[in-house]
Formats: sequence, C-alpha cells, structure tokens
Amino acid sequence: MSNKETLGFQTEVKQLLQLMIHSLYSNKEIFLRELVSNASDAADKLRFEAIEQPALLESDPALSIRIEADKAARTLTITDNGIGMSRAEVIEHIGTIAKSGTKAFFERLTGDEQKDANLIGQFGVGFYSAFIVADRVTLTTRRAGLPASEGVRWESEGHGEYTLETVERAARGTEIVLHLKEGMDEFLDDWTLRRIVRTYSDHISLPIEMKKAASFDEDGKEVAGEGYEAVNQASALWARSKSEISDEQYREFYKHVAHDFSDPLAWTHARVEGSQEYTELLYIPSRAPFDLYDRERKQGVKLYVRRVFIMEDANKLMPMYLRFVRGVIDSADLPLNVSREILQQSRDIDAIRAGCVKKVLGLLDDLAANDADKYATFWREFGQVLKEGVGEDFANKARIAKLLRFASTHEDGAEPKVSLADYVSRMQAGQDKIYYITADSRAAALGSPHLEVFRKKGVEVLLLTDRVDEWVTASLTEFEGKPLVSVAKGALDLGELEDESDKAAQKEAEEAARPLAERISALLGDAVKEVRPTARLTDSPACLVVGEHEMSAHLERLLKQAGQDVPHAKPVLEINPGHMLVKRLADEADDARAADLAHVLFDQALLAEGGKLEDPAAFVHRINRLMLELSA
Repeated sequence: MSNKETLGFQTEVKQLLQLMIHSLYSNKEIFLRELVSNASDAADKLRFEAIEQPALLESDPALSIRIEADKAARTLTITDNGIGMSRAEVIEHIGTIAKSGTKAFFERLTGDEQKDANLIGQFGVGFYSAFIVADRVTLTTRRAGLPASEGVRWESEGHGEYTLETVERAARGTEIVLHLKEGMDEFLDDWTLRRIVRTYSDHISLPIEMKKAASFDEDGKEVAGEGYEAVNQASALWARSKSEISDEQYREFYKHVAHDFSDPLAWTHARVEGSQEYTELLYIPSRAPFDLYDRERKQGVKLYVRRVFIMEDANKLMPMYLRFVRGVIDSADLPLNVSREILQQSRDIDAIRAGCVKKVLGLLDDLAANDADKYATFWREFGQVLKEGVGEDFANKARIAKLLRFASTHEDGAEPKVSLADYVSRMQAGQDKIYYITADSRAAALGSPHLEVFRKKGVEVLLLTDRVDEWVTASLTEFEGKPLVSVAKGALDLGELEDESDKAAQKEAEEAARPLAERISALLGDAVKEVRPTARLTDSPACLVVGEHEMSAHLERLLKQAGQDVPHAKPVLEINPGHMLVKRLADEADDARAADLAHVLFDQALLAEGGKLEDPAAFVHRINRLMLELSA
C-alpha cells in the first residue's frame, strides 16, 4: 500500500451525511437499490467503452454484480466488475458530494424528514445512503485498463473526513464493504437481501449473484450451498411485453433509471417498427430535480443499442424543453461501433428523437384531458420548461400551445390552469383577440391600470408572470387564428367590443383633451415619446405603453437584470381626461406646479407598471411640495 492520505469533506457535506443517516430511516433498504444501480451503471459504461477498446474487458467479459453477507464480521459486500474508478475519479465522484448543487440543496431543506428524504434522490447522492445502515464504508476499486498496482481504497465513517490510499487490486471494478451498525442485522439475512433485490432490481440486465441458498439432506440437516446463483431475472424490463409488467415494476424501474425516490407521474412504453426499430420506455417525473434549469446538464434519457448502453444525454435524445423526461430507448438498428461524434449527426437518432417527442407530448395530452390533478402537478413542476418549446420546436409549436396553462382574470386563484382553448371558448361576441399582460408577479399584473377597461367590459386577460413568458409571446403570435395581443402595447383597439356610440364619445373626448396632451408632452420633454388621451383607463389618471412592435418594458427590465445592454425605448404616456388629477392639471395656470403634476403622473404610471424611477428623490420632493400646497 502507498500514498495513503486523509482528506476532509466540505463543511456542507458533513451536514448532508448527517441528514442522510437520520432522515431516511423509514426506508432503510433503499441503500441496496442505490448501490446496485451504481454497479449496473458501471457495467453499462464498460460495455460502451469496450466497443472501441475490447482490451478493457481483460480476461473477464462476463459482467455481473455480487452481494455477500458475512454474519461473523457483520459486513455486507457489493462487488461489480464494471468500469471501476481511477484515483482522480474517486476523489471527484466519491470525495465530493453533489458537486455543483450542495449549497442549493441546503437552501431547500426543511425540518420535514419525509420531504428531506425525497430531496436526496434529486441530488444524485445515492452512494451515501450506505451510511444509513453502516458506521464505516470501505470502497476498493480499479479502473479498467489501469495496472493492478493502481487500485484505490477509499474509507470513511461518514463524519468529517475520509482516507484514500493506493492498493494492489487484480480485478477491475469496484468492491464496497459496509460495516453494519448495531441493530442492522436484518441486512445480513439471505432471504431479506434476495427480497430487496427482487423488489427493486429485478429488471437490471446483468445477473445479481448471491451464494446459493442452503438446502436440506435426507436427514433434515442444513447443507450450505455451493457457488453463486442469479437472484434477479436479469432481463431488461423495457424489452418485456407490457402485459407482463405490473405498475409497481414500472415504478421501481423508474426509481432505478432516474435515481429518484419518488414515484413517476406517468409513463409510456411502446415498441416502434418500420424504417426505425426501437423500444421506448419514457417517464414524466413527479418532482423537478434541483438542476432543472441548468441547460448544460447531461442526464436524461439513456440510449441502448441491442441492450448495450451507448450514452445518456438529454440534448441528443430529447429537445431541451423536455429535459425532465427520464427512461430508456433501445434501438435495434444503430451500429454498435458508432462514435459519439457520428451519433450527434445521425439521421437515425433524429428520427428516434422525433418519434419520442411525439410520444411524450401525447402522454401530456392524455394527462391534460383525463387527469387534471396530475397535469396540475406536472405544470407546477415543469410548466416553465415546457414553455421553452414554443420557441424551440416549430414543428410541434401548435401542439405545445394547447398544453400551456396560465393564470387569468377569470380565475380567482393564483394557480395557472387556464388553457388557450379555455380562453377562446369564453371569448365575448365580437372579440377577435386573445389579450394578455406580462408582469413580475400576479399582484403587479392585477394592479396594472392597463386592465381597467377590460374589467369594465368583462373581457378576460391572461396574466403572464413567468420570466419565460416574454419568450413565449414573441414566438406564439396566434392560437387557432386568434392573435395574442399585449394590453400594454400600441393604441387600444377593442374592435367590435365597442359600439359606435362609445367610439364617437371616445373620439370627441380625445379631441377635447389633445391640447392638454400637448402641454404635458412639452412639460415632460424627452422623458416620453408622445402623450395622448385614452379610453383604456377608468380609475387611474395615466399609464405607459410602448409601440406594438417594440420591446415591452417588462422584457427590457428582465434583460437589464441579466446584464444585457438594452437600448431604452421611450414610452407613450396615455392620460385619462376624466380623472380628477388630470382635470386639476388642465386647470393649473402655474407652469412650475403643472410641471410637478405632469412628472408625478409620469412617475406614478412608471411605478404602476413595475418600473424603477430614475430619480426617486425628485419624486418624493414633488409629492411633498404638492401635499404642502394642498394643506395650506
């Protein structure tokens, strides 16, 4: 042995290990599923790398996982002959927990043990579930292709540090020895271990071996078994007929393939034949992972070719807006020696991807139509991500549009559950547009003066408060022939929702207020593009709008917050000629006081639509002066 060193975990990791140990006690046996799943992944990786480097298989081409219990030593050992790890890989994958997400993980923790336990699966830290049942874990490994002298031993008691040393290891792969805690003897029982394997890992496509069970001779004496036997079916679940698979087996396979502790929301399983032959088993999770909005993440659907693992890459097998999908695709047609670079440009992969996208969207269609509660759960977890598809997937844009859900003035609750089809079905006679407003929050949207005339006429307005909504409305300009129109852009045109007498009265009021609009425009100077009377206001004195084809003020703020250099578009100030404050301004003879009133009108309108004042102090001084004059 050589190069032994003791290394410390990150401070956050100490807390995480304690959380693992104390919050998952209600489902202790999960640890074995996690370790077996990791071993299966290691075998899959070796199969793939051995396609181009057969020498990696050395003299041991038969891949398997072995579980052994030693009652005398009170140890449980899980061994695989998969890809193994080098010293650097051990430090990266075992010595560092949830590399990019540990801090985010702790920001989401609560005192709720069950919730904490569910969060564990989202962070890919299944290996550390071993500390639920063990007070010391010893991992010995050697990466395939490295010499026996470059074996590595990692050991920790799950506290503040671990040891790492170089050892001789003739066999490639990984051996994990769990030194069990007091009270964990149930995991030394042969029957218990077999039951756990058959419950959680029966579908794994390589044999999980244990020592043959004891038998009894003619005199009734127990005879120890000789050799090893597979205790799982060792067949890929996705390759079996749907009629042979129970819902519980589907759920357990999801937990294996997604490394998730929660049940999936829904799944689709199909065999596709024709120009492309492949089997797909795709799942919609019930919870979003912590790194859902990391568009660089590689985890996703796993691709197999004739049950040989090829890759796991969300971007290659699913569009980015479906990066939450988990599962497997097993093709019978792709050549086994295909390289990653060729695979990126493969027409076959593109065809498989297109087919799977249709399946997933079909599954979501079915949920939306037949299970409102499940679809509400899906939308709460993944709705913002699905919205990205409107701009990314032109071929399926209309289909995705039907799946979108929004809050609206028609609904009292904040939950977004209004579809565009729902909105269209409630449109008033003569209404030919779908109206919406974008804002930072629901409260800001509902408080916007732009909604006043729509409330007066009972016209529904969609309330768009997600950051991605500006992207959605830029790409989705119409639905079923009805244009989507922002209530904060362009001049108000309600079309047939207004009768001729309303239009005539409005025009007369606007003409009468035009001199006032010109005076206010002169007082505000370069702050506005134009000042004009409007009929869109009933209670507020003024509001700001931008041109129909200009960037909205909300989008401009979002881009500036993201550090973008965005040219400022001067807004149009629309005034309500019937409001008392506007009438007061019209009657004001003193130019200084009129200027104060005009700037207060502008600043109030800016604040009402979520903007930020360039000179808050000047606004306060004007308000104070006007209040003092009124009280004099």
